[in-house]
Amino acid sequence: MSVLSGIRDAVCFWRRGKAPVPFVVLFKKFKSVLERNNRILTLMADMADKLGGEYVFDRRYIESACEELSDQVFKLVSDLSILDQGKNVELFAAFERIRQEMQDELAGRHRFPDTPPTLPLSALRADMAEAVGGKFAMLGELKNRLALPVPDGFVVTTGAFADFMAKNKLPEFIREQAKLLDLDEEKNIRGVSWAVTAHILAASIPRGLARSLAASLDELTERLGRAPEALALRSSAWDEDGETTFAGQYESVIGVAPTEIHAAFKKVVASLYSPEAWLYRRRRGFKEHEAVMAVGCQVMIDSRVSGALYTYAPMTEKEEGVFVSAAWGQCAPVVGGEIETDTFLLQRHSPFAATSRDIAQKTRQMVLTPGGGADFVPVPEELAEVSCLSEADLSLLGEAALTLEKYFKRPQDVEWTFDAAGRLYVLQSRALVFSGRPEKRTGAIDAATSQAEAVFAGRGDVVQRGVAMGKVQVVQNEEDLDDFPFGAILVSRHTSPRYSRIMSRAQGILTDIGSPAGHMATVAREFRVPTIVGCGVATELLKTGDEITVDATQNVVYRGLIKELRYFELTEEDVYEDSYEYRLLRRLLKKITPLALVDPHSRDFAPASCRTYHDITRFIHEKSVAELIELSESGQGLLDAAAARLKTALPLNLFIIDLDGEARGGMGEIEPAALASLPLSELLQGLDNSGMWSTEPVSVDMGSFMASLTRTYGPRDGATAKLGRNLAVVSQEYMNLNLHLGYHFVLVDAYVGEVPADNSLYFRFLGGVTDFRRRARRAGCIGKILERSDFRVELHGDLVVGRIKSLDKEAMRAKLRLLGGLVGFTRQLDVRMSREGDAHCFAEEFLAAIKPVMEDIK
Repeated sequence: MSVLSGIRDAVCFWRRGKAPVPFVVLFKKFKSVLERNNRILTLMADMADKLGGEYVFDRRYIESACEELSDQVFKLVSDLSILDQGKNVELFAAFERIRQEMQDELAGRHRFPDTPPTLPLSALRADMAEAVGGKFAMLGELKNRLALPVPDGFVVTTGAFADFMAKNKLPEFIREQAKLLDLDEEKNIRGVSWAVTAHILAASIPRGLARSLAASLDELTERLGRAPEALALRSSAWDEDGETTFAGQYESVIGVAPTEIHAAFKKVVASLYSPEAWLYRRRRGFKEHEAVMAVGCQVMIDSRVSGALYTYAPMTEKEEGVFVSAAWGQCAPVVGGEIETDTFLLQRHSPFAATSRDIAQKTRQMVLTPGGGADFVPVPEELAEVSCLSEADLSLLGEAALTLEKYFKRPQDVEWTFDAAGRLYVLQSRALVFSGRPEKRTGAIDAATSQAEAVFAGRGDVVQRGVAMGKVQVVQNEEDLDDFPFGAILVSRHTSPRYSRIMSRAQGILTDIGSPAGHMATVAREFRVPTIVGCGVATELLKTGDEITVDATQNVVYRGLIKELRYFELTEEDVYEDSYEYRLLRRLLKKITPLALVDPHSRDFAPASCRTYHDITRFIHEKSVAELIELSESGQGLLDAAAARLKTALPLNLFIIDLDGEARGGMGEIEPAALASLPLSELLQGLDNSGMWSTEPVSVDMGSFMASLTRTYGPRDGATAKLGRNLAVVSQEYMNLNLHLGYHFVLVDAYVGEVPADNSLYFRFLGGVTDFRRRARRAGCIGKILERSDFRVELHGDLVVGRIKSLDKEAMRAKLRLLGGLVGFTRQLDVRMSREGDAHCFAEEFLAAIKPVMEDIK
C-alpha cells in the first residue's frame, strides 16, 4: 500500500462515520504509540551515533535506516489517527512533505529553503546554513545572538544561487565538463576549470535577483545613513567553515564598488570551480550536486589593524593560551600569509595579559583605495617595528575569544579587525581544527583525574559523550532558561525538550531524572552537548556557580576544571569522517532530529508546525497521552463494558473496568488482592497503608456550608457521570481513575511499564466544600507536596495539575503510593486550613507520614 493511499484510507475511515471504537482497541493503539515512539527515538539515536566517527557505514545503511524510520513514523501517525478519530489529519501531510524532502536528498535533488533571494545579516541564525551557507549562518549568530560587532550587510541565498545556475543552464554544462575529469583529472583540470568559470562570468543575473540586490543595497544605505564606499563579497558555501573548512579555497572580492556587485557575485560563484577548489572537493568525495554556495555582501571596514586568533592554543598538556597574529591594515593578506605579522600568546582569563610577544618588522599593509578596491602600500617607518596592538586591544580580543569559544562549545579560529576609532569587528569564526595525537590516557590525564575530587561517578546514562568544563547553572523552571549564561553546565531535576532553547549555549547537561531514549536526549545528540541523564544526585550535590568538569565519556563529574581532560578531547581524532555518506547522513538528520515543538501549551504546537520527524513524534507522544485521558473520562466504548465493584472498607464506591480481563471478582465484586493493575494496586497501597483516610467528622462553618450550596459542580459528561459511580479503567500497566469524593474531584492517569521513557503520571485535583480561600490553601498545600516529589505542577485557584514522566518502574510505584496517601490526606483538608501558613505545615506533616510507605517497596 502506498503512503498516499494509506492517507486516503485513514481519512475516509473517519468520514464514513463508523461506530465508536471500543476503548480496549483504542488502548492498544495507545500502547502501539508508546512502542513506536521508543523505536523511532532509538533509530534517531543510532543514526546520530553514526556521526560520532566510531562506526563504518555505507549508503545502504542510510537508505534502510531512512526507510524504516519513515515506515515507523507513518504508522505512528496512523495510530494517532485511530486514537483521536482523525482529528489530526494534517499530520499525514506534514509526514509526506518531510518524507519527500528526504527522498529528494537521497536522489541528489536539493530542496532549498523558501527564502527571498537576499536576506539581511540581521535575519540570519546558525540553523540557516542550508539557506545562507556555513560562514554567514555563523556571522548571523555572532551578530544577532551574541551581539558581537559584525560588519553590516546581506547575503545572496543558496536558492538564488541555484536559480542563477539553472537559468543559465550551468549545471548541465558542468556535468558534461566533469566527465573529462573522470577520464584524466590531472591533465584536464585546468581546461575544464577555465571553461566553467568563463561560462559563469559570462552568465546573466536573473531579474528577480537583480531587483533584490538593488533593494538590499538601498536598505544597507539607509541603515548606514550613507552609501557604502566599498563592499566585500565573500563565499559562504555548504560545509564551508564546518567539519571540512575549505579554508582559502574560495575567493573573497574586497573593495567592491556598489556598481560592480553583479560582477563580484559571479566571480565568487566562479571560485567554486577553480582548479584548487574543484580538486579539493573531488579528493574528499564531494559530489557535483554538493557544490552549493551563498554569497555574502558586507561593508568594508577602513581597518587600522587586523588579524586572526586561535581562542585555544594548547602548547603542552599543562599550558594553554589565546594565540593572536596581527598586522597593520586589512585582514586578507594576514590570513593569506602574504605579509609579516606580530604574534602574541595571551592568558585565558581577564585581563588577558600577554605571556609572550614577537614583534615583526612590518614593511607593507593593504588599505582601501578611493573609489573602491584595495592595494598594498608601505607601512610608515615609525610603525614598522612597533607592536600593532595595545594592551587594551589585546584585552578586547581575549574577551571576544572566550565569548566565542564558550558559545560554540569548542575552540575557534577567528578573523577580526579594528577600525580607526578602535572599534573591534569580528569578520569570521569557525571551528579550530587541531592536529596531532595526545598522550595516552594513562599518562597526564590519569594523574590529573586521580588527584581530582569526583563529585559522583557511574551514575545515570551517558546520552552524548565528550568533556564539558564550566560553571553550574541549576534550572528549576522554564523561567530560569531566559537568563541561562553562555558556557554554563545545565543541572536540573528533569529532562525537558524545552532545553533545546539553550542547547547552543550549554557546555554540558546533567539531570537527576530522565531517559537516554527521551526527546531531550535526541536534541542533545543533535547539538553534541556532553550529557548524562538519570544521575539521581546532581541537584543535591551541585549548586549554581560551582566549577566542574563533566567527563561524559567515562561518566564522571569532577569538582573544578581538569584542563588535561580538555587537552585530550581537543587533540583526539576528528569525530566526523570526510566522506559523502557522512555528509549525506548529516543533511538527512537535519530533516529528522531538530525539535521545534517543545511547549505543548503553545499555539504553535500543531501539525502545521511540524518540520521534522522528531516534531511529529513529539506531537504524537504528547497528544496520545492527553487523548487517552479524555477518552477515559468521556467513557467512549466503556458503557457496555463489565464493571466490578472494589471490595474495600473505605467508602470509595469504586468500580473497575479491566481492559485485559484479568481481574477476577465474584458476584460483581473484586478483592484488592485480585487486581492485576500495577498502578491501581500501588495507589491503593498508599491509601490503605498510610492511614491517611480519616473517618472523624469535621465541623464546617456556616459560610463554607453556604458557599458549597451555591457552587455548581460540573464533572464532565464522562464515564463517571454516565455510570453513576467512581470508576477506574485499568490494565496491567495502565490506570485511569476518576473519583468524586464529596465536593472535590480527583483524576489520576498512569502508565507504568518496563521502559522508563513510556512511563507517565498525571494527577488533577479540583473543588472542596469551603470558601475559595481555604480551597486555594489546600491547592497550595497539594502543589508543595507534588513539587517536593519532583512533579511538574500547575496551580489555578483550587485546581492542581501535576505531571511526571520517564521514571523507572520502582520510582513510579513510589509516586503512586504518594498519590494514594494524598487522596486520603487532603479529602477534608480545606476545612482545617484557616490560616495562610497551614499549607506549609500540612505539607511537611504529610511528607513525613508517607515516607515509610513509599520506601517499603519490595
